[in-house]
Amino acid sequence: MTEDGLVSAYASAEERDAEASVRPRRLSEFIAQHRVRDQLDLLLRGAVQRGAPPDHILLSGPPGLGKTTLAMIVAAELGAGLRVTSGPAIERSGDLAAILTSLSAGDVLFIDEIHRIARPAEELLYSAMEDFRVDVVIGKGPGATAIPLDVEPFTLVGATTRSGLLTGPMRDRFGFVAHLDFYAPSELEQLIHRSARILGVPVTDDGAAEIAARSRGTPRIANRLLRRVRDFAEVRADGVVTQEVARAALRVYDVDELGLDRLDRAVLHALVDSFGGGPVGLSTLAVAVGEQADTVEEVCEPFLVRAGLLARTPRGRVATAAAWRHLGRTPPTGVFGTGHDQFSA
Repeated sequence: MTEDGLVSAYASAEERDAEASVRPRRLSEFIAQHRVRDQLDLLLRGAVQRGAPPDHILLSGPPGLGKTTLAMIVAAELGAGLRVTSGPAIERSGDLAAILTSLSAGDVLFIDEIHRIARPAEELLYSAMEDFRVDVVIGKGPGATAIPLDVEPFTLVGATTRSGLLTGPMRDRFGFVAHLDFYAPSELEQLIHRSARILGVPVTDDGAAEIAARSRGTPRIANRLLRRVRDFAEVRADGVVTQEVARAALRVYDVDELGLDRLDRAVLHALVDSFGGGPVGLSTLAVAVGEQADTVEEVCEPFLVRAGLLARTPRGRVATAAAWRHLGRTPPTGVFGTGHDQFSA
C-alpha cells in the first residue's frame, strides 16, 4: 500500500472510531425519534419479562438517522449477542444459512440494507423468521435433498433506506415496523452537545446551533461536521467552537448555511446557469456536473427536493424559485415557487 493509501486507511479508521464513540448505548441515551423509542421500549421490556426474544424489527428511513445504532441498542437492552451483516453481502442462500445456524439462543441478527438481499436467501429467511428452521438443499436435479436444520430463536433487525423495494412477504414477517424521521434543529443541538462532551470539545450554544442548522436533519452529518469544526477550532482558533468559528470552519469545508455542499451547489448551478432552470433530464444533469446519474439521484436530490430547491416533473428536473434566490439570482416568471408555475409536478 502507498503512503497516501496508508494515510487514507488510518483516517477512515479514525473516523469510524470517532463515530462509534458517540453512539448511544441505551434507549435512554437516544435523542429524538420519541415515538419509535417509546414503542421499542415497550417491545423490549415485554420480551425481557417473558424471557423470550421479541418480534422481528424493521427500521426504515434515510441514511444517517440511527438505524444501526438502534440495532445495537436492541441487543444491549436484551443483553444478547449481536451479529452484523448487510443485504449485498448475502449473495447465496448458503451464506445466510451459515450465519443463522451459528446464532446462539436470543441473539440479534442485524441486516443492513435488507432490501438488497438475494432472492434465494430471502426465501430461506422466511422459514427462519417464522419457524426458526432452514432447509439446506444438498445436490442438484432429481437427486437433490433438502435437509432441515433448526435455528436457535433469534431476533432479526432489518434496516432499509428504501422500504418500497421490500417484497410483501418479507415486510409482513416483521412484527414491529418503524420509520425514522429527520431530526429537528433543536434535537440536533442536543446531540451535538452530547457528542462534544464525549469528544472533549468545548462548544457554545450558538456554535452548536450553527452546526445543527447545516446538518440536513441528520445526526451522522452533525457528528461529522462537529469533528471538522473541532479540527478548525484547534488549529486556527482557541479550541472553542463558537458560532463565528463554526461559520469559518464550514466555509472552509464548502458547507453553506443550508447545509449544501459542493456537489449540491454544482447541481443547482448547472440547472440555473446551463439549462435556464430546467426542465432537464437526470442523465444530462449528471453529465453537466461530472457525476454518475445514481449519485445525483440518491445523494443530492433527496435533500434538494426536501429543502424546496429542486422539483421533479414529468419533463425533468426543475430549479425552484428558492434555488434561484439561494444562488443570488432573481427567478424569472413561471419558475416553481413564484406563484405562476408553468410546470406541473
